[in-house]
Amino acid sequence: MAASQLSQISVSGTIHRRRWAILVTLLFSVLVVVLDNSILNVAMKTIAQPAPTGLGASQSELEWAINSYTLVFAGLLFTAGLLGDRLGRKKVLLAGMFVFGAGSAASATAGSAAQLIAFRSVMGLGGALILPATLAIIMNVFEREEQPRAIGIWSGVVGLAIAVGPITGGLLLQHFWWGSVFLVNVPVVIVGLIGMAVLVPDSKDPRPGRLDPIGVLLSIAGLVLLVYGIIKGGQYGDFGRPEVWGTTLGGAAVLAAFVAYESRSDHPALDMAYFRKRQFSASVAAIGLIFFALMGVTFFVVFYTQSVRGYSALQSGLLLLPLAAAQLVFAPRARLLVDRFGARAVCVGGMTLTGVSFLGFLLLGRSTPIWVLEVTFFLMGTAMAHVMPPATVMIMSSLPREKAGSGSAVNNTFRQVGGALGVAVLGSVMSTLYRNGVRDHLGVLQPGARHSAGESIEATLAVAERMGPKGQALIQPANDAFLHAMHITAVAAAAVALFGAVTSLVFLPGRQADAAVAPGAAPEPEKVGAEQ
Repeated sequence: MAASQLSQISVSGTIHRRRWAILVTLLFSVLVVVLDNSILNVAMKTIAQPAPTGLGASQSELEWAINSYTLVFAGLLFTAGLLGDRLGRKKVLLAGMFVFGAGSAASATAGSAAQLIAFRSVMGLGGALILPATLAIIMNVFEREEQPRAIGIWSGVVGLAIAVGPITGGLLLQHFWWGSVFLVNVPVVIVGLIGMAVLVPDSKDPRPGRLDPIGVLLSIAGLVLLVYGIIKGGQYGDFGRPEVWGTTLGGAAVLAAFVAYESRSDHPALDMAYFRKRQFSASVAAIGLIFFALMGVTFFVVFYTQSVRGYSALQSGLLLLPLAAAQLVFAPRARLLVDRFGARAVCVGGMTLTGVSFLGFLLLGRSTPIWVLEVTFFLMGTAMAHVMPPATVMIMSSLPREKAGSGSAVNNTFRQVGGALGVAVLGSVMSTLYRNGVRDHLGVLQPGARHSAGESIEATLAVAERMGPKGQALIQPANDAFLHAMHITAVAAAAVALFGAVTSLVFLPGRQADAAVAPGAAPEPEKVGAEQ
């Protein structure tokens, strides 16, 4: 046997033995990126206060501190996945961690709201480089029979980070200044960089083909326009404004042009034939729909626990622990149910239970025992733990390993866009219903103050506090209007989840098709580690 062949087998064997250590190292990056999506929400009130306590940021500046990250992150996810396939996933991952860490340190020391917005966009760039690479590397260091378990752990950590963000932010703000919610990322990034440099092997597509700059530019322009329009619609609570529907439709048109161009190209950045596979397209749709519903619901839960029930930011974060615990426990084990009942049955069951758990919000009122919310969160986490891992496995296993970066990017892009849509659309529904419900009770205010006071329950309660004893008359109507709006929005989220269940039932392949794409069925490309 040739020396080069012996070397390749030796390296591949070494990687196989340390695969779980590689996974743990990758989870550092997943945790820090997903956690940062939610940790800033807790610090918003502090950052809005004048210096030196905060930055004196306006409401619009606070929104863009969140949205600048989302816009860059979602817009570049697909391109980042392609870069990983072409240049090497380890190289892209290390670059992303460095950029994310630098952006975090800069955000922590920002001297103005404008600087914070700019540095948050740098963090979005780093996050976009990181997330697709982690899933692609997992697909390349694990054999196909172990991939469902590894992806289940990856999905569980994603769910954990969503809940841990508010808890971490609340703890830090109790003891440190507002910049600590960003500075906490830096030591995690440093540890992750060291572990990745030592443990993670490099891999890439050995036959990447010619570059497709037109396709890449179309994808970036389309995603940025689409997400920008969604964000503005959520800010205004009105999708009828020209600025909103113009950019949203413009983004959709550019993405349609991207699809048409890629379908005709002989060297596409994204092979549209992937979407002709029911397993791939239906799984992508399921993930988009589940995150649409989840992010839309978690958007208003914070207002329920803090504004209506009076819990602190830290207490509100702790209330999310059952959701995180359920995902952490059940996501790695979802493969066992898939083995027994098939991926379609598990996804349909998970989506259905998700819809039912959203309906649990109908039981919540001003004095409902808090354990009802905790049970609802646990059911929600359990349900989602049986949707995301099998859907992700079906997406990734339907592609050859050398295309793992682009497959991971599609998965994460649909998740991010679905979540942004959920916040914007369900947030707009919530805002409209609340405004209509509280409008008749704002007659005691000056005409110029009525509109701003009716924008949210937080705005109404702030006005009531400034009015002193006279403002007490606004509190009960504000709570009633919010609860009514929350109930209707929860029903809408449940309908989206149940639509996802029907979609999965109709379009996901059955157990016979599962066997055809079972672990090991897909073509095996290059051995991982040959380039290390």
